[in-house]
Amino acid sequence: MKLETIDYRSENCAEQFVKSLHETGFGVLSHHPIEKSLVETIYKQWYEFFNSDNKDDFLFKPETQDGFFPASISETAKGHSVKDIKEYYHVYPWGRIPEELKQNILKYYESTNALAAELLSWIEKYSPADVAKHYSIPLSQMIENSQKTLLRVLHYPPLQGDEELGAIRAAAHEDINLITILPAANEPGLQVKTKTDEWIDVPSDFGNLIINIGDMLQEASQGYFPSTSHRVINPEGADKTKSRISLPLFLHPNPEVVLSDKYTADSYLMERLRELGVI
Repeated sequence: MKLETIDYRSENCAEQFVKSLHETGFGVLSHHPIEKSLVETIYKQWYEFFNSDNKDDFLFKPETQDGFFPASISETAKGHSVKDIKEYYHVYPWGRIPEELKQNILKYYESTNALAAELLSWIEKYSPADVAKHYSIPLSQMIENSQKTLLRVLHYPPLQGDEELGAIRAAAHEDINLITILPAANEPGLQVKTKTDEWIDVPSDFGNLIINIGDMLQEASQGYFPSTSHRVINPEGADKTKSRISLPLFLHPNPEVVLSDKYTADSYLMERLRELGVI
C-alpha cells in the first residue's frame, strides 16, 4: 500500500481526498492554493530564529501555551518514556510572535485556515448519511473564529550521535484535533501506520500538502474517519546533519462544540492534555 498524491485541480479531487482520509486517515494534495514561496520563506526565517539566542526571550507560558518550547521540555508521546528530539514554537494570532516573523506566519495561518474550512466541507459532503447525521453542526463551522487552532513551528535539530537510546524526532502518536494540515517538510521522515501495522512513507515532495485526521473528528464521525498513528523517524547517513522544519496547523473546534454524546471539544481536549501531563 502507498499513499497517492491527489491533484487539487482535478475534477474528482474532493471525493478522492475524502476516500483517502477514510481508508488511511491521511490525504496528500498537490497544486493547492497555499503559496510554496511563502512556506519556503517561513522555513528560512524560522530556521534562523531557532539557531539564535532570541528564542529564549519568548519562552512559553504554561497558562497560555504560546511561545517557544525548548528541547529540554519537549513532548513525550503517549505510551512512550523518551522525549522527542525537537523544539518548537506555538503560534496563535493572539499570542506572542517575534515582530520580524509575524507578517508571514500570520498570512500562512489565515490562508491555511481558509483552506481547512473548504476541506472540512468536502469531508462533510462525502460522509455517508448515517455518519454525517452525527455532526452537531457543519464541520467547517466548528472551526469558525476558533481561538484554539494552533500553528506549531517545529525544529528537528541535526543529530549529534549522543541522543538518548530509543529517541526519535517524533514518536508514534495520533493528533488530538479535527484535522491537521502540514506542508511537506524540507526533509523526509514522516511515516503513517497502515491497518496491517506496517509503516509507510508519506510523500514528502516539497509543495505537497499533507492532511490527517485527528481524534476529535474520529470521535465526531464515530470512527468512520480514523485518527491514524504517525511518526517522524531519524534520518540516516549524511541527512543526519540536516535540520528539519515542519509547520503543522492543528484545527481545533470552538470549546463548546459538541463532538459526541460523551464529549464537547473542550472536555475532550482537557482529558487528553491531562493524559499527556501538559496540564
